[in-house]
Amino acid sequence: MDIFAQQLINGLILGSIYALIALGYTMVYGILGLINFAHGEIVMIGAMVCITCLNLLLGHFGDVSPLLLVVASVFMAIPVCALLGYSIERIAYRPLRNAPRLAPLITAIGVSIVLQNLAMIIWGRQYVPFPAIFTNTPYQVFGAAITPLQVSIVVVATLMMLGLWLLVQKTKLGRAMRATAQSPQVASLMGVNVNQVIAMTFIFGSCLGSVAGIMVAANYGQAHAYMGFLLGLKAFSAAVLGGIGNIAGAVLGGLLLGIIESLGAGYLGDLTNNFLGSQYQDMFAFLVLITVLVFKPSGLLGEKTSERP
Repeated sequence: MDIFAQQLINGLILGSIYALIALGYTMVYGILGLINFAHGEIVMIGAMVCITCLNLLLGHFGDVSPLLLVVASVFMAIPVCALLGYSIERIAYRPLRNAPRLAPLITAIGVSIVLQNLAMIIWGRQYVPFPAIFTNTPYQVFGAAITPLQVSIVVVATLMMLGLWLLVQKTKLGRAMRATAQSPQVASLMGVNVNQVIAMTFIFGSCLGSVAGIMVAANYGQAHAYMGFLLGLKAFSAAVLGGIGNIAGAVLGGLLLGIIESLGAGYLGDLTNNFLGSQYQDMFAFLVLITVLVFKPSGLLGEKTSERP
């Protein structure tokens, strides 16, 4: 029972991060029908920029509350990723908007490789440690341990997902996003600035991704230039699991994937005396992806739709 409680909590933490990243994929796909495979690298750059800013702030303002310095670093990293997301859409994707579907897909992979190599040039190939400023004293909940940082990750992720839902459902920009997702041509005839809506979608997705990257770096105590690739693939799997293009589906898929991955790795490790488990944790995400694509390609909350002309 203790193993179940611990892995369930670990899964909720991991799933919250996957859900934030998956929202970036599903928003872009819902509006453009494009899989933005460069999104994982935006997640990575958010973590790297935050660590760099935090180290600089600690060096100059070491007597200030560490929590305030972390918040300041996060708010420095978010605009960088927002600008990067906007630039990617404007430079790499917008000229290919009417091109065959294979062209933007190949471009997305190319942008991902470029960003990954730029990160290696700037920060190197080695792991970059996250400053050890958080209290790691865990709380005991139903026999499972959870730290204040992990509680903060779940709370912040939940608030951000709720904020995005309110934005999409209750604001003028959200209505424009939903209209553009239904039909960009009709939305344009109704006075919606489609280019602006698409740019804002990339910006919001990049902001969510940057925060998710910071959460990963803070939780594991490090970041590196390759971290975005696997995180991006897992978040994409989560988006497909929930129904890509569906915001609620991305959240559900992320949480389910995190729980499945944690429970699978936890029980596999327990059965093999920790010989297996975490080493094969990544396997579960892709087993889920294959299963969903075989039996329910539209995802748990997705709907079958016809191809756009």
